[in-house]
Amino acid sequence: MTTSDKRMTRAEMDAIDSSFFATSLVSMGQTMSTANVIMQLANPAVGYGVAHSKVDSGRLDLHPVKRARTTASYLAVAAFGNAEDRRHYRQAVNKQHVQVRSDGDSPVAYDAMNPELQLWVAACLYMGWEDIYQRVYGPLTGTERETFYQQGKVCGTTLQMPAEMWPPTRDAFDTYWDEQVATISISDEVRHFLIDIANFGYAHPLIQKRFGPTKYRRTIGFLPVPFREALRVPWTDDDQRWFDQYISKQVARERRKPRWLSQLLFRALLWDVRIRARLGRPLV
Repeated sequence: MTTSDKRMTRAEMDAIDSSFFATSLVSMGQTMSTANVIMQLANPAVGYGVAHSKVDSGRLDLHPVKRARTTASYLAVAAFGNAEDRRHYRQAVNKQHVQVRSDGDSPVAYDAMNPELQLWVAACLYMGWEDIYQRVYGPLTGTERETFYQQGKVCGTTLQMPAEMWPPTRDAFDTYWDEQVATISISDEVRHFLIDIANFGYAHPLIQKRFGPTKYRRTIGFLPVPFREALRVPWTDDDQRWFDQYISKQVARERRKPRWLSQLLFRALLWDVRIRARLGRPLV
């Protein structure tokens, strides 16, 4: 339930104010995108749903550039978009998600239209957004923390998650998060899929060789300890020192950058979505 116990209509959900929450959508967030994918896929139903997806056009391992664009576009629409933008993008994503269902051969049952799974994905996205915001701008406290959190429900309401499913307060969200993290599990199959993504295994060999080690190390560094343990990857004190130095440089660079410039790519993607919608072209 929401804090008001009032069930929001779809139109009200699409019109949620996200102006403060949107301040966290900055270019540095791209450095933790793969870590956030791993967090989402640590839920077995989400993990197998993505790894076994028959919607080849949306698979990261087969179409990495397109998947990166559509994911970033979703974030831009959720954070910066208006009600019409959110409605258009939700309808487009639904056409993909409705095809992602488990069958008799699936190790676990899954359905990409399941609001509970969408709540989990939204929670992971929110944690990533909050993490980046606090690294760049400092701790969220008091009313500011709660406002940021309440606006963050757009991570899920832009899909099929009813607003009432979003834990009512930021403290209640902590309880939900801890309960869900206690259940995460990554099978060998999904682990191999995720390690390959973290290593740039889907990219050209030259790109993988040049950028793979850094991408992998920063990805593992961003993961909270329970996810790192579920992925069964080593992490040493030297790794942590490297990550701390890497993040320190990223934060310093982000703080020097004008916010409009840091958000330029996402703003451009939002306009791309609007143009595609107007021309009747696929959004995802």
